[in-house]
Amino acid sequence: MTDVRNFEDRPFTAAMALDAGISRGTLQRLKASGQVRSPLCRVYVAASVPDSLDLRARAAALVLPPHVVVADRGAAWLHGVDILDFAELDLVPDLDAVSTNGHGRTRRQGIFGGKRDLEDGEVMTLPSGVLVTTPVRTACDIACLLGRLRAIATLDEFRRKHQLSLQDLDVMSRRFRGRRGVIQLRELIPLSTDRAESQPESWTRLLIRDQGLPVPEPQVELLVPGWGAVRMENAYRHLRIAVEYDGVDNHTTDSDRERDDGRRCALHADDWEILVLRRGDFSPDRRREWLDELGALIADRSPDRPGKRKYSRGPDHPSYRWRRGR
Repeated sequence: MTDVRNFEDRPFTAAMALDAGISRGTLQRLKASGQVRSPLCRVYVAASVPDSLDLRARAAALVLPPHVVVADRGAAWLHGVDILDFAELDLVPDLDAVSTNGHGRTRRQGIFGGKRDLEDGEVMTLPSGVLVTTPVRTACDIACLLGRLRAIATLDEFRRKHQLSLQDLDVMSRRFRGRRGVIQLRELIPLSTDRAESQPESWTRLLIRDQGLPVPEPQVELLVPGWGAVRMENAYRHLRIAVEYDGVDNHTTDSDRERDDGRRCALHADDWEILVLRRGDFSPDRRREWLDELGALIADRSPDRPGKRKYSRGPDHPSYRWRRGR
């Protein structure tokens, strides 16, 4: 046999290829002709198979010793929590893998090696055979390593997808005593929630809190006259104020915009104020702008200001058109 079709999308070693009837010389010719590539040193895959962290992890499982464990961003991705940078969506990053039990770090191509003290209960084996840090360990590792916004988003998403409780995170955090980033981890754990459904929702909530404003409730559900059931990402139910993020996935087509406008018109008619954020609103300048606007809205609608009449800002108000038009 002189091709690798029997491996389909699976990575394989030279020894596995030899068992399938592909000599080392033939394997090298397949690689030289572009039919096969090597995502990791001494591991091969058909060139048609797209590169991914999952592929690299499965490749690593074939050649790495048992003391090496996939961790950090690679582990998060394998657990279904995507915290990669935008630039890394096109160029797959090196796989984060750590050596345990006092072993030296691995230096293989395509792997970002490190060392870490892991207990048996902090490592698990995925169905693919890959050794990886557990969800709770991975969440805490990342909350120490990354900046505040990405850290809170990671904690939120792990809590939602893996049913992690505050107690789960708190117990694990005790293992991090003296580690760099542990102060941030301990601060963010009680601020995390299992109800946020996207990273920008988590960023918004933390930025509002860091501004010294009341923390909004995530995923508020209510019935709006003339529309029906509505769910808002971050909202102050008693003040009728909401902050929502319009991402590119669900808010860009004409039908998306028509639905958003109809929904928000119904909310404005019911005396709700809606601040609509988009990706650019998380830059330092834009962030200050909408946080100041939110602070003014909260002050204007707070019940401790008796005698101040409330006026609804409908869809024709300049601030609403400005927000919607960004």
